[in-house]
Parts: sequence; structure tokens; C-alpha cells
Amino acid sequence: MAKIMIVEDETLIRFALADTLVDQGQIVIECANVLEAVGALGRHDDIDAVVTDVDMPGGLTGIDLARLLERTRASVPVWITSGRHIDLSLLTNVVSFLEKPYDMTRLGCDIVAYLARHGSRRNSRSFSRHTYLG
Repeated sequence: MAKIMIVEDETLIRFALADTLVDQGQIVIECANVLEAVGALGRHDDIDAVVTDVDMPGGLTGIDLARLLERTRASVPVWITSGRHIDLSLLTNVVSFLEKPYDMTRLGCDIVAYLARHGSRRNSRSFSRHTYLG
């Protein structure tokens, strides 16, 4: 079981991905923008992975979040999604770029497989598996 943060301003996409990950046994923290994500990172030092959209309201983008994570939590892998192609070659912590629309079940499986190969800080501890911060 991993703790995965979803940062997505499109509510239906965020809910659907969160439900997919919870159904796969993961703990999910939902954020509607980067500022919420920064706050959640301050409260959760045990995030195993982040999925973020690029363009969101609030002045900060998913790229800004990936850069912040790269500097402060380099071991946290990031999956970036967008409706347009983005050059992510300078970011070292980005595992994958997914152009919308993407297959949520496959993304969930990819995250779980990646964390199984590279290690997750989470064991079988019990937590509430779904948190929306907004």
C-alpha cells in the first residue's frame, strides 16, 4: 500500500483516478491545485508518489510542483499529465508523461509496479485510504 498524492483541478478526473487507486489498495491524498499540494506535503512526510496535471489555477503549475519535489524530496517519483505535450527532459524525478485522456487503471498499475521495483516507504500500516484537501 502506497500513499499517492493526486494534484488535478478537473474534479471528475481527480475523483476517477482517486477511486481507481483506492480500488487498487492505495492511500490517496487529493489536491485541486499546487498550493493545496504544498500544504499537504507539509502535513505528510510519507508521500510515496505524486500524479500532477500541468495547468492549474493559482499561478503555480505541475512543473513547479515537480521542481519543488526534485529539490526537497528527490526520492518521490512524479507522473505528469496534460492535454498538451510538455518537454520534461530537465526534470530528473519525472517517471512518465501522460497525455490526456489516459487510462487510469493502467496508470495505477504502473505506479504500483514502479513502487514495487523501487521501494515504497509504506508497509501494511492502517490508514484512512482517501483524503481530499480542499
